[in-house]
Amino acid sequence: MTHLTGDIARDLLRRLTAEIADGLTEVELDAIEARYGFVFATDHRAMLRAGLPHGRGWPDWRDGDPDELADRLRRPVEGVLFDVEEDIFWHPTWGDRPTLTADAVRVARRELASAPQLVPVYGHRYLPGVAGSSGHPVISVMQTDVIVYAQDLGAYLRGERSGDARVTAAFWRDLI
Repeated sequence: MTHLTGDIARDLLRRLTAEIADGLTEVELDAIEARYGFVFATDHRAMLRAGLPHGRGWPDWRDGDPDELADRLRRPVEGVLFDVEEDIFWHPTWGDRPTLTADAVRVARRELASAPQLVPVYGHRYLPGVAGSSGHPVISVMQTDVIVYAQDLGAYLRGERSGDARVTAAFWRDLI
């Protein structure tokens, strides 16, 4: 696992086929976190300070449509709620599933409020938004189909794919 510093992040970003804009400033990063109610993990912040990938699939944290960004932040939870409603998904730690689907969705939504916020990296690849932490695996999230995509953000940027890393984000690791 590589500790992602600004220099390492800049080097890894050069390898991407995406266009790379100037990195976000601390003021911009703080404003994004305040606006959308989450925090970037330390390595995610380092990457975004080093350069801002943009184009298809990459969240445009600087000039993107605020509604689209908010939607991308909601997708993991909304995907789980979809599976609760349509596919009868139920996490065992939530207790007994209510008989009525609407009640089940309400309980699931309440339980999911305590799950770590997932922050989009690219497409449906996410990192948990945990302040002051780094080294989380990049996870691919499609409803309740969650897999480890890369050991950490550095490995993801190097193009290394791995399903072997331990997911650190509570609830989401249970779906692996």
